[in-house]
Amino acid sequence: MSFVWSPAMKFTTWRKLWTALATAEQELGIDISDEQLEEMRTHLFDVDFDLAERKEAEFRHDVMGHVHAFGDAAPAAMPIIHLGATSCYVGDNTDIIQIRDSLFLVKRKLVQTISILKDFAIKFRDLPTLGFTHYQPAQLTTVGKRCCLWMQELLMDYDRVVMEIEKLPMRGVKGTTGTQGTFLELFDGDHEKVKILNKRVCELMGFEKSIAVSGQTYTRKIDFTVLSVLSGIAQSAYKMCGDIRLLANLKEIEEPFAKTQIGSSAMAYKRNPMRSERVCSLARYVMGLPSGAANTAANQWFERTLDDSAIRRIILPEGFLAVDVILTLLSNIADGLHVWPEVVKSHVMAELPFMSTEVILMECVKAGGDRQELHEAIRVHSMAAGAVVKGEGKPNDLLERIAKDSMFSAIHDKLDTLVDPSLFVGRAPEQVDEFIQDEITPILDANKDLLAQASVDAVNV
Repeated sequence: MSFVWSPAMKFTTWRKLWTALATAEQELGIDISDEQLEEMRTHLFDVDFDLAERKEAEFRHDVMGHVHAFGDAAPAAMPIIHLGATSCYVGDNTDIIQIRDSLFLVKRKLVQTISILKDFAIKFRDLPTLGFTHYQPAQLTTVGKRCCLWMQELLMDYDRVVMEIEKLPMRGVKGTTGTQGTFLELFDGDHEKVKILNKRVCELMGFEKSIAVSGQTYTRKIDFTVLSVLSGIAQSAYKMCGDIRLLANLKEIEEPFAKTQIGSSAMAYKRNPMRSERVCSLARYVMGLPSGAANTAANQWFERTLDDSAIRRIILPEGFLAVDVILTLLSNIADGLHVWPEVVKSHVMAELPFMSTEVILMECVKAGGDRQELHEAIRVHSMAAGAVVKGEGKPNDLLERIAKDSMFSAIHDKLDTLVDPSLFVGRAPEQVDEFIQDEITPILDANKDLLAQASVDAVNV
């Protein structure tokens, strides 16, 4: 990702675009020699950055600085470099190419992360755990089902990324205000040749289509849409890592913690979830970027204003670089998540007596008991047990109270089986199986090449 947004990538792409333009112009009859094209192709990558910088300082124009640097390397081609083009021909088309290549990298890392989480979800598909609503204990779910909630959001992000890749248009060959007037003049008023030129340049740069109409620039709504997709990934990552941070406090699940890692310089016992915190910190930054893109899109007066330039040079690369790091961290965290089943179970059993009362009530009624009398008895016992837990800090003794109450004698011999946590998770395990089979597996099968191409990045994150 760093390379995609590097000066080397940017300025060699400019040279590729100039070469593609000259190639297409030659094919359509413009007097450009094979020697000139060959010279351009020979010097795509040997950019003299110092010369370009000096020329830019002289002209106060970055594109013309690089036109002259390219011409210095390919002197025979100098007369036809940038023929008919405006600065946004290389600038905007390169931005689109960088966005496209970056989206491919984001797609790859999303697939990696989803694949790792899939294995975690399968492993813990049926481990009962407390569900939380309002961060208060609620009906049971499973550890694997909760992981599927994280995966589902990342899957939605994956779909958005794929859609952006498929629909992303190149700016193409549009001229100074988008009218293609200079190219129409170059081809002596031949509209068809101008259309073919635009199509051919896009093909040479790997695009099937260009934006239908433009001013001097492609519409900046594209930037907003792309950054919104990155914001969505950041939201999903923040949600997942926020949950992990809360679960770490409960000592139920922890992110990877190295053998010699220090959690606190003062409190030696601490195992701070620093990777998840780093994800949340970066995600918070990325989630704020679409507003800048929205304001930029809204403030592009008429065919173009230059107040878009500086901000875009910041938010586009930084948005992609931040998401790249977020997804690397997310894969690393997912690959080393540690579950403490006994802690999970203890928290379940501390709350399950309250949750099991409806089952106990129904079983007693089926055995001939009075529903209203039983309900009142359970209410009294529940209030008393709650007072012991909250007022005295003691374990929940509701089941012991019920076991001693003759009103519930019909279920005394099977009380333990009625409070088996696995009976209270609903279809959570089956939902894990179905979600992975119907939603996750097809995506992973379709991207086997990406999974084979890049395992989790072997970096110290």
